[in-house]
Amino acid sequence: MSSAQETDGGRQIDWPRGHDRTDPADRDSYPGDLSPTRKESFQSVVDELEQWEATEGSVRIETASQHYVDRPNIPHQHDKPDDVGVAAYFRREGEAADHEFAVSCDCWETQRENARAIALWARRQRLAERCGVQTAADTVETARLPPADEEAIAAPPASSKDELDEEPHEILDVAPDAPNEIVEAAFKAQIRDLGGHPDTGGTSGRFQKLKQARGKMIENDT
Repeated sequence: MSSAQETDGGRQIDWPRGHDRTDPADRDSYPGDLSPTRKESFQSVVDELEQWEATEGSVRIETASQHYVDRPNIPHQHDKPDDVGVAAYFRREGEAADHEFAVSCDCWETQRENARAIALWARRQRLAERCGVQTAADTVETARLPPADEEAIAAPPASSKDELDEEPHEILDVAPDAPNEIVEAAFKAQIRDLGGHPDTGGTSGRFQKLKQARGKMIENDT
């Protein structure tokens, strides 16, 4: 249900099958709260998933780094692999034993940032369910891994491949030929207007649309 991808250093990351990978050139610096330490960021993934009804002891975090023997979900602090992706596998209480789930993130520049994003994503799902915003079944399907002979049911969080329904410059409210520095400034200003990154209270759909528009404008300018 996963695919091992080899890094330049020779180690492999057990990436969930059906989850897209981010081109390293498209990775951004995480705009949310990074006050937790690296260790705390990874531990919070386990804590948040277990609070979201992951079976205790079932959470397994995968990275391209070596992990501590006594703390298998924490990668070595000084290991800096080229592949900064983080994937978390888990089983949920009340689900069949052969039903495994996974969430993954590799769109930010460091392992710490990607781990932090996963933890905050899991927290948001848990709180949404508690408030009755969506059903548990809907959220579970987002993370369910497909059987070996099927495609993924849903893409991983923090990625959107939908085509834009507006011109990029219209989304960012800039001129069609705006230089990159203007595009970046407009992007950051609109993110601030949204209330920040979706993991810290912003709007996920609008954030992804703004990010796509910025990428297309910068790409067309090169």
